[in-house]
Amino acid sequence: MKLRGEGGSSRLQRQYIFNVPPLAGEYSGGSEVAKNMDVFPQNLLVAFVLSLLYVSGRAYRLDILKRNSEPNEGNVRLSGSESPSEGRVEIYHDGKWGTVCDDNWDMAEAQVVCRQLNFPGAKSVVIGKDYGKASGPIWLDEIACTGKEKQLVSCQFSGWGKTDCTHKEDAGVICESRNDVTLSGSTHSLDHSIGLSGDLGQIFDSGTACDFLITFQTPNGNKTDDGTEEMIETTICAHKVILMLYPYFSASAGANNVTVTVSRPCQSYFTSFIRYLYTRKTEITHSSAMCLHQLASDFGINQLMEDIGRLFSNILPDDASFHSQVSLYKYAVESKDLVLEENCVQYMAWNFQNLTSSPVWPGLPVELLRSLLTRSDLVVADEYFLLQTLEDWINNNGGSLSSEKQTDLLRLIRFPMIPAEKLYELETKSLLFSAHRDLYRDSVLKAYQFNVLLYSNLTQLKLVKENNDYKPRIYTGETWSIAINPLANSLSSQSRNRYENYGYRDSYGRYGGYYPNPTASSNKQLSTPLHNSLLFKNNMITWEANILKTQNDCSWRGLRCESFPAARLALQNQYQSKSGVLFRNRLLLTCQSKYVCQIQGFKGDLAYVNTNDTQVLAYPCPDDKYTYTFVVRPEYV
Repeated sequence: MKLRGEGGSSRLQRQYIFNVPPLAGEYSGGSEVAKNMDVFPQNLLVAFVLSLLYVSGRAYRLDILKRNSEPNEGNVRLSGSESPSEGRVEIYHDGKWGTVCDDNWDMAEAQVVCRQLNFPGAKSVVIGKDYGKASGPIWLDEIACTGKEKQLVSCQFSGWGKTDCTHKEDAGVICESRNDVTLSGSTHSLDHSIGLSGDLGQIFDSGTACDFLITFQTPNGNKTDDGTEEMIETTICAHKVILMLYPYFSASAGANNVTVTVSRPCQSYFTSFIRYLYTRKTEITHSSAMCLHQLASDFGINQLMEDIGRLFSNILPDDASFHSQVSLYKYAVESKDLVLEENCVQYMAWNFQNLTSSPVWPGLPVELLRSLLTRSDLVVADEYFLLQTLEDWINNNGGSLSSEKQTDLLRLIRFPMIPAEKLYELETKSLLFSAHRDLYRDSVLKAYQFNVLLYSNLTQLKLVKENNDYKPRIYTGETWSIAINPLANSLSSQSRNRYENYGYRDSYGRYGGYYPNPTASSNKQLSTPLHNSLLFKNNMITWEANILKTQNDCSWRGLRCESFPAARLALQNQYQSKSGVLFRNRLLLTCQSKYVCQIQGFKGDLAYVNTNDTQVLAYPCPDDKYTYTFVVRPEYV
């Protein structure tokens, strides 16, 4: 499977093809290189390339014709306004135009958009204005620009399609106008830079007038007489005027050659990588992704590294054994790719119960387990299940784990979130209580205080504020969640039993299960305590959970929904707000009864489900076959 980038941007666009065509531009000896260097006067080549770069950085606004060329990855446009300098910001990714959420949208982001569209700058940001109905996904959210970026995609953002916004929150801008050449009162864009990437690729392929030699050495596995590794050397002839755009090569500005070492598995991809530096386009396969990511990391090509890192999210669900996920995590840590690291850890946090039954669980790296235990989006039946699971893991790895590291992990358990009735059992049933008696007693005491003291007293004791121990994770036990599977009637008996067996005890003696038994109905009621604290154990509240598929479903409840399907989780009875409780509820989408592919919050009572046709899931789900799990999460505020 291959992912082909489109256009002059380095942002990658998904296109599945097979076979990697061989690339030219690779030379094994110096004579051919020298011959190519003499073919074309170097000063003319430099002038030609610089002129191409100059043209690519400009766009002429002429009222001659409206060019309907295919948009490139990362292009932006303004829509919904009669003025060419104002409108809703839309960005092109993965073959679709989509919008940008206005969360954190400010002048820095507006300046980047306007300059990318070849306006002098931005006048103002636009938030909340109706520019007409927007279609397509909300591609970007929580974007952060410095204002100096050349393209919006160069700014920091969490990932394509990762958002909790609706189209009512689409961002807009008003750009500074310029004196355009007009013939009929309207302005059209004429941009001939679309072929620039291909032109530069041809220059690389031909090697015409190349003036910079890159020698890459690869160990062949043999040793020389003095014990050093034998190297295979291959030379690429490139053009200094292109390579000097990149800091790694600009450090060699006074030289005409450079030698680099490339690992043996990545040898065949090095030429493709250098060609990318010319074209900002490349082809990614499962076999090449790791090497191109490593090369991008080594040479400081952050945009390529981050984009390939995001592509890994498409393959994370493919391996039920979790070998790939753990290997990718280790690689992300080694290459210092924080985006890829977060992507791997998030997937394992959302699918933690699958991870604990996988073959990699007994040997899970300590630092990875610690990262998982710090997260509030860890999906578990309840905190007691998590404690039991951790105790089993420590018990099995005790010989290689120091007492200090065991203590460090156990401190990450949120003891106040353990059901009160289970706290009483710890001294007799815990596998590690005697070995860590002081830690357990202090933690249980803190949990008892949480269960018997009012919120005001806890605040005075500074037990709650800024302390994750008093904040829930995502608990899918039957006390706090209910699952709805609209396709439950079509589930196989094997899949159905997987849900109905909630509460089983596995080979370790743990209880927990996967998710609560889903109902085929699109409507369900759930009763929960007002809060985790024992003080509220008998203060029950009722929730109604619905999957709304049509506008009639919404209208019948007095709602107007923006898209479908929508999930609704609404209180059916009131509670006293002075109790200091706020609900931060979550909706989990479980794909084909196998893995959690999306977690999102509710705005009010509603959560609009991110389907593959409108918005992007964190992890792909074929055919959008979901089980919807509603999780109630009360917190003191």
